[in-house]
Amino acid sequence: MIRTSDVWWKNAVLYCLDVETFSDNGFRGCTERIDHLHALGVTCVWLMPFYPTPERDDGYDITDFYGVDPRLGSLGDFVEFVRAARDRGMRVIADLVVNHTSDQHPWFHDPDKRDWYVWADEPQTDGPQGITFPDKENSLWEYDEEVGKYYLHRFYKHQPDLNVSNPEVRDEIARIMGFWMELGLSGFRVDAVPFLLEPNDATDALSLPDPHDYLTDLRAFLNRRNGEGVLLGEVNLPYKDTMAFYGQGVGDELTMCFDFVGMQAMYLALARHSTGPLVKALQERPQPPRDGHWATFVRNHDELTLDKLPDDERQEVFKAFGPKPEHQLYGRGLRRRLPSMLGGDQRRIRMVYSLLFTLPGTPVLFYGEEIGLVEDLSLEGRLAVRVPMDWEKAGEQRHDPESLLTWLRQLIQVYRECPELAWGDVKVLDVGDPTVFAHRADCDGGSVIAVHNFADREVSVRVPAEGALTDLLTGGKVRTAKIGAKVDLAPYDCRWFRLVTE
Repeated sequence: MIRTSDVWWKNAVLYCLDVETFSDNGFRGCTERIDHLHALGVTCVWLMPFYPTPERDDGYDITDFYGVDPRLGSLGDFVEFVRAARDRGMRVIADLVVNHTSDQHPWFHDPDKRDWYVWADEPQTDGPQGITFPDKENSLWEYDEEVGKYYLHRFYKHQPDLNVSNPEVRDEIARIMGFWMELGLSGFRVDAVPFLLEPNDATDALSLPDPHDYLTDLRAFLNRRNGEGVLLGEVNLPYKDTMAFYGQGVGDELTMCFDFVGMQAMYLALARHSTGPLVKALQERPQPPRDGHWATFVRNHDELTLDKLPDDERQEVFKAFGPKPEHQLYGRGLRRRLPSMLGGDQRRIRMVYSLLFTLPGTPVLFYGEEIGLVEDLSLEGRLAVRVPMDWEKAGEQRHDPESLLTWLRQLIQVYRECPELAWGDVKVLDVGDPTVFAHRADCDGGSVIAVHNFADREVSVRVPAEGALTDLLTGGKVRTAKIGAKVDLAPYDCRWFRLVTE
């Protein structure tokens, strides 16, 4: 524990919540619900944007980076929430959304801050490409009558991009981070990191310093202010490109990056009832720097993006989990939550969350996953999955030993008792059946083996093991022989074993 305490994020359990939908009474309501998270086993809460906003992009269009939206409470209410979390051993991080502001932000209308944004006389052809929301926008440039020029917006046109190449903007971002850390935050989930560092045009790309130097500066500032601080990055890129955001092998940029590639491979494996895509992704996934880590997840607050899969594989996942047009978004993702995608099959749902907590990386939950919350397709776009937390359902499951909530609590408890899962060297095991995913994690003389059945049928496999296996979820024992341990699995079954050698 002494060796691991400084890098607490490596075996943390993160829980993402939206203050507005998690409680109908803002931060005060979230504080009243904090014991639900504590009982679940959460060790770090990630807050989605809670800043003042005209609410045209669910809070990601910000008008004041130093405040709390009045609908959600006050700065005092925020501090009380952070204090209540700390009292229960939980850290708090929040979204850092500094790629853009709302067009209603005072900066955007201040002539003295004109160069805090990206302007051009005509839309640029050598600048950023690719429209994020093709159903709403047809250009990355919007004409502003007040200024008489076009401004860049990588997202919606009511969200002008900040000019991060401007030293004044960089200094302001550091002040924003410093402000919230003084109020108790332990770090930030950095929104849209590649967009934040992308040069505005070819001239910038040639003349400006390496943009990664800026991320290095942010990390250094964070660590000076708070030695335990983390930067969790949203970097949806292939593995090779994502690694650069950790900091060229030395780990001086982002602390953690979400494993988007592994997540998408997992859904393809689920669709095929075959573990091949997941095995391939894990074997190809690079090792992060010593103190860095991958963040693993089943679901996040956006559409379930499948953009890293080839079109034919994406269509396989669509067919399995979101065949109707209203299930899909932007041609690249699904606006459904896991229980709906899996047809409410509790065996399969529980197996997926078991997989989440055994895969190498820091597990991240999206609020409501612990009770099987489903989407509301009547809501527009991504909002379909950002539905209100169902506290009545949570209350019903709290004392039910067979509930999904009880299952998640058990998984988290055992996960926290198995440092091998967070810290260990991981090896995928060959058990002779492509429908079964088995892997082993070794650390400091301890070994944990996890086995997951992706098939809707009973399976018996031989798991390579040179000692006795103790079932960590049931306490049962499995005999081993020279050819390995025989493990019988029900449809969508999962087992966690501790390997005990003579």
